Amino acid sequence: MTAAPLWSELPLQERDLVLWLLTPPDQGPLAFDELDETERRRADAFRLRGDRALYVAAHIALRRLLGGYLRTPAKELAFARADCPRCGGPHGRPVLAGAGPDAPHFSLSHSRGAVLVGVARAPVGVDVERMPGPERVDVCRSALHPYEQQELAGLRAPDRPAFFARLWARKEACLKGMGVGVGGWTSEVYLGEGGPDAPPRPVGWSVLDVPCGAGHAAAAAIRGPAPRTAVHRLPPKAVLIGGRVPGTADGGSYEPVLPLKPVLAFDARDARQEELP
Repeated sequence: MTAAPLWSELPLQERDLVLWLLTPPDQGPLAFDELDETERRRADAFRLRGDRALYVAAHIALRRLLGGYLRTPAKELAFARADCPRCGGPHGRPVLAGAGPDAPHFSLSHSRGAVLVGVARAPVGVDVERMPGPERVDVCRSALHPYEQQELAGLRAPDRPAFFARLWARKEACLKGMGVGVGGWTSEVYLGEGGPDAPPRPVGWSVLDVPCGAGHAAAAAIRGPAPRTAVHRLPPKAVLIGGRVPGTADGGSYEPVLPLKPVLAFDARDARQEELP
């Protein structure tokens, strides 16, 4: 009997934005050998065991998911950087090295206890943020757009951490999708709640909030009009040795050990999001 491959076949249509949420496993051997040398060095640089495990789990998830879309074993994937749109240097968005024009775009984010991966046919950025405490909100509020600071100040104190986390996730997702990084741009880009007197949002991008459960806020941004969007929960065992991402290979002949568990599927126009001109 032929052994099932460690990668799965996943569909990705032209107007799809597919988001994958992962809660890293509490125990079990992670598939560390699927990472490349650069990823292993970065993993070894973490001082805290939990931070290291989160980084490793996130990158295994990214590799196995992209392997599913490309029908390629996860460890054979190679990554590079697109040119920066500001200076032209090779430090823009992460891309698949040597991939053709039809290769999927992707983005990865992780915060303690949560991983988010976004895959689409257009440039995409994702971000997940752990809910901050009131002290962090007070310290970081100056990094928001001035109009966003006004919106924040107008809320009750107990509501400010969630609002700040949602704003910050939108900003990081949008700036990662653009490939410019965060830097000092967070105070220049407006991604607040909007209104008649609100400043304009970035042109040419759709930004949406991603439901991810209590304790975190998440967002995704994609170039162009709001696409058809689905959010799936990736089983924690999918990043362990011998684990598999949901899907089928070879035209449906492979029945996955870990079934697909969608937690939400929606048209982004019906979700809380902004379709930017």
